[in-house]
Amino acid sequence: MLFVARVTRAAEGNGGGCCRAAMVTNPVHGLPFLPGSSFTDSTVLKFSAYFQEDVPISTEEHYRIRQVNIYYYLEDDSMSVVEPVVENSGIPQGKLIKRQRLAKNDVGDHYHWKDLNRGINITIYGKTFRVVDCDQFTQEFLKSQGIELNPPEKMALDPYTELRKEPVRKFVTPSDFDQLKQFLTFDKQVLRFYAIWDDTDSLFGECRHYIIHYYLMDDTVEIREVHERNNGRDPFPLLMNRQHMPKILVENAKNFPQCVLEISDQEVLEWYTAKDFIVGKSLTILGRTFFIYDCDQFTRQYYKDKFGMPDLPRIDVSKHEPPPVKQELPPYNGYGLIEDSAQNCFALIPKAPRKDIIKMLVNDNKVLRYLAALESPIPEDKNRRFVFSYFLATDMISIFEPPVRNSGIIGGKFLGRTKVVKPFSSVDNPVYYGPSDFFIGAVIEVFGHRFVILDTDEYVLKYMESNASQYSPEALASIQNRIRKQDAPTQDVPPEDTLAPGSESMQATEEPKAQDLDTLIDTIQMHLKDHSCKDNLREAFQIYDKEESGFVDKEVFFKVCDTLNVPVDDSLIKELIRMCTHGEGKINYYNFVRAFSN
Repeated sequence: MLFVARVTRAAEGNGGGCCRAAMVTNPVHGLPFLPGSSFTDSTVLKFSAYFQEDVPISTEEHYRIRQVNIYYYLEDDSMSVVEPVVENSGIPQGKLIKRQRLAKNDVGDHYHWKDLNRGINITIYGKTFRVVDCDQFTQEFLKSQGIELNPPEKMALDPYTELRKEPVRKFVTPSDFDQLKQFLTFDKQVLRFYAIWDDTDSLFGECRHYIIHYYLMDDTVEIREVHERNNGRDPFPLLMNRQHMPKILVENAKNFPQCVLEISDQEVLEWYTAKDFIVGKSLTILGRTFFIYDCDQFTRQYYKDKFGMPDLPRIDVSKHEPPPVKQELPPYNGYGLIEDSAQNCFALIPKAPRKDIIKMLVNDNKVLRYLAALESPIPEDKNRRFVFSYFLATDMISIFEPPVRNSGIIGGKFLGRTKVVKPFSSVDNPVYYGPSDFFIGAVIEVFGHRFVILDTDEYVLKYMESNASQYSPEALASIQNRIRKQDAPTQDVPPEDTLAPGSESMQATEEPKAQDLDTLIDTIQMHLKDHSCKDNLREAFQIYDKEESGFVDKEVFFKVCDTLNVPVDDSLIKELIRMCTHGEGKINYYNFVRAFSN
């Protein structure tokens, strides 16, 4: 490819004389090409910099700033550092570093013009130079090479040199303010302010009232404390004696011994004046912050005439009762009832929680009793029966296991009277079992033990009929089925306690009616419409049904149901299992699968 070269020269006047650079430009792309042989000896980049030098043996200066010029020669990439000569400086100045290639690091790399920029630090022979600016030619050259320049900085000045430029003597023009005239004009005229010091944020702090007097004759301030009767404090008349109050101190006068020496104008930049005392603002006097909330009538008139403030309203600083803090109880630890544990947070000597006396009088001696079986994988627990007693007066439950002779299990009290928390309820806000949770087929979990309600007594049936609104349709349906079976003619029907899932006595002697089975299946489909569809349920049963008879054993049936998470604890599902159970412990899974199909 053939390129046509165009040679341009740029000249810029700088400290090194006329600098010219021959640049070859690609006419197609416009990018400059700078070979080393194209530069002459006068092509130099100039940077302004400074470095700090410590002065350990002088009492007047601790360090000095020395300004230098850094020259970079493009011909051979060499550099030099020159300090401008200052007359009578007493410091050897001139060329600090001769022209040479300077090492950039310990590896042996040398400084290149690409490494130089404004606003950077470069280290040469152990000294750190701060580059602050460059000349116009250097700026244009670096921009033409695609280098983004940092903004220029101000050259640092030597503090000792600046100090010597100040005049040797300083004269203070005497003030033309006539103190005698002020004394004669404002004699016996005092501004009175009412203020508070609120120290309630500190330990044992309180809100105290004060009166601040400002004497116009000499601009002095006096602070008096307002004592209340029987406040427990000594009746000292003054908190602070009449004196001039400094507002802003000199930096070196913060540790001035004010307790033994008098403050003068040399230690104070600004004093408190009358314009600093305004109603509604705070001011700090000797470390205490006072809030001015009111003043007298003379003070209001003075501020109106002097400063043009027509209205200085009084500010209400009376303490209002804070809103009552809501008492938060600590987390429940799980021991005893939550009502009993909460009493330890209300009083040092806990009292018994309040009881519903009306409920106890109405439901006195009313007990609901249920017969239940224990759901357990242990074979010895399948035939165990328990009597649940629900006391309507206190909502407590007790469990009793009737002793069975030669069973190997000691019967008796299984659980004393207590309230039983429902599973999955929060610890801080527990939900207890109520009468509506007990019905035939319901599963009750008591401290990790699962019980299935098998039967009830006659009083429970009457109570449910009289309080039908408290029970769900599912609970009422279970009672209706029990009453219907009692009213049916005597036949070989197994007792109700054999309806527990997995029990070996769960069987029926006759085929269920097709109409009742279809009604139950429709009810289950409506009840479990939100439940996930078990499309592979039939396939799982067919794997175990090698003869394709439509029946499987009870153990296989419950194993498949447990694997596919079928809710066999539901009372409707239990009734369906009972209707699908036939002799010899076989279950017809065809009718069972219909309830879970689409």
